[in-house]
Amino acid sequence: MNELIQSVERRQLRQVPEFRVGDRVRVHFQVVEGNRRRTQVFEGVVLKSQGKGARRTFTVRKLSFGVGVERTFPVHSPKIERIEVAARGEVRRAKLYYLRGRVGRRARVRESRDFRPEDVGMSSVPELEHEPTEAAADADGAAAPEEVEEAVEAVEAEPEAEASADSEEAVAHEESEEAESDEPEGGEQEGKSG
Repeated sequence: MNELIQSVERRQLRQVPEFRVGDRVRVHFQVVEGNRRRTQVFEGVVLKSQGKGARRTFTVRKLSFGVGVERTFPVHSPKIERIEVAARGEVRRAKLYYLRGRVGRRARVRESRDFRPEDVGMSSVPELEHEPTEAAADADGAAAPEEVEEAVEAVEAEPEAEASADSEEAVAHEESEEAESDEPEGGEQEGKSG
């Protein structure tokens, strides 16, 4: 994979608790409703985990008023405030799709008796494993660290520049609307409309 993409993805990684398929977890997820933000807790059994690095996702299933609800979360999403491991499940499969067809007691996962939530470790965030040398590019054409950092800064600065340009356009548009609203147009009449 491109070194630039890897460096950007490494910066997005966060420390999360180590959980496995079959564990019961509580995911504290930010929900945006209009201009308000609130935290919603989604508690259920981890059905599957897939991907690696910044693209890693996991699916959680819970029963809500007798209806099975599944939700897939990106592990390193900034919208996830925290993940708590409530119970450790004892399963022998990597994917627990069979729980979808089960109802009641048969749909439960056996929980480990010797589990303590405070003993859950945090996953480590891998740092830059190797730094390229000062050469501008190697045989694969990968850029030097300085060039990578400059490219990342340029990519991150673009949204800010676009946002400032958009805000300047919005201010100019509002000012022009205010100027137009002061002057009535020739076809408009004050009073009754026909």
